[in-house]
Amino acid sequence: MTESPNEFVVPEVRRLDATQADFLATLDVLLTLESDTDRAIVERVDEILRAVRATGDAAVLEYTRRFDGLDALAMVELELPRTEWEAAWRALSDAQRAALEVAAERIRRYHERQKAEGWMVEEADGTRLGLKVTPLDRVGLYVPGGRAAYPSSVLMNAIPAKVAGVSELIMVTPTPHGERNPLVLAAAYLAGVDRVFTIGGAQAVAALAYGTQTIPQVDKIVGPGNAYVAEAKRRVFGVVGIDMIAGPSEVLVLNDGSGNPDWVAMDLFAQAEHDELAQAILVSTDRAFLERVQESIARLLPQQPRRAIIAQSLANRGALIYAPNRAAAIAIANRVAPEHLELAVEDPEAWEPEIRHAGAIFLGHWSVEAFGDYCAGPNHVLPTMRSARFSSPLGVWDFQKRTSLLAVSREGAAKLAPIAGLLADGEGLAAHAASARFRG
Repeated sequence: MTESPNEFVVPEVRRLDATQADFLATLDVLLTLESDTDRAIVERVDEILRAVRATGDAAVLEYTRRFDGLDALAMVELELPRTEWEAAWRALSDAQRAALEVAAERIRRYHERQKAEGWMVEEADGTRLGLKVTPLDRVGLYVPGGRAAYPSSVLMNAIPAKVAGVSELIMVTPTPHGERNPLVLAAAYLAGVDRVFTIGGAQAVAALAYGTQTIPQVDKIVGPGNAYVAEAKRRVFGVVGIDMIAGPSEVLVLNDGSGNPDWVAMDLFAQAEHDELAQAILVSTDRAFLERVQESIARLLPQQPRRAIIAQSLANRGALIYAPNRAAAIAIANRVAPEHLELAVEDPEAWEPEIRHAGAIFLGHWSVEAFGDYCAGPNHVLPTMRSARFSSPLGVWDFQKRTSLLAVSREGAAKLAPIAGLLADGEGLAAHAASARFRG
């Protein structure tokens, strides 16, 4: 039985103080998330991958029967015709259709600026060196299905792929007991997806990675999923490319004492409501502001429909942190390397240049993270679990590959041959050295 707002007990969010000697050790414990995958998941995924690789469609049909309650006799029954996506698009309300169109256009415009072009330079001796940029041929897009479906994820994954020039985009989405999400299908229609199959789980990842009698093998798999999907993506990496292994959603808010504490509290809720392992942290240089945010949490949380999840998330991994100055606050942000970083400060442009590690940075009190999730334009597929230290948001570059071009002139070969030969000798590779010297 769900507690009423009046019965709900609001938790006191953990407090940390960056001036304390043990602060960094405590912070690191807070940031650590046990990432070992459950052995049962690993074993089940291994079984599914081997079965799909061995028998293709038959295995996918069997697992779809078992896990999603769809009793299809052939894979053709699990492929949705384009007319059904278009019907979903036409059936939307005018407001829904307009919202998706505006979001899609903003996402497309932003990502068109990312498209890389090849180049070629010529040296004085006539040698030409360059880079060829080509799109991937075929990409698989995994989209969670049923009630937990996100049309925004369809737009964020499909549109950059199409901007990059991907020829074929195949979407897989589970439809447990035939439950289809019309917004997801409408988003697929709008974003230019080419084929849609109503399959999910590790079996869908396996079908995309290895190919079956009906589903062609793709070059890369993108999109979020549950623990089985994540493990399957991890296992097939190398056979195909993947976008990333995403962890729970994260937000870090940096604050200088300015702004509305109610806004900040709601921004923390917006991350925490994803699930109990999501992380929402506020760092402020003003102790009084931290108190005001805690008061806002106490007042606003009981009214939230997902208050139980938010409360558990804040209790598990949330924190209100005092930093003595801007430098200390920024140092914390760079250590955390959050998925989302809100600069809820008076002068965000003064803070932003010092931020080195973040998936996305939201500058100023009006730049709420929820805009980035849906419609601002930048991609919402972002590195988590401190991987922003070395990783980047999903973009057009994830759907393009680069090939080196070398056109060495006769004069250039004469210069390079002795150099290559000497280096090859040093590595003990005689054939390399001879191959180079033949051109000299």
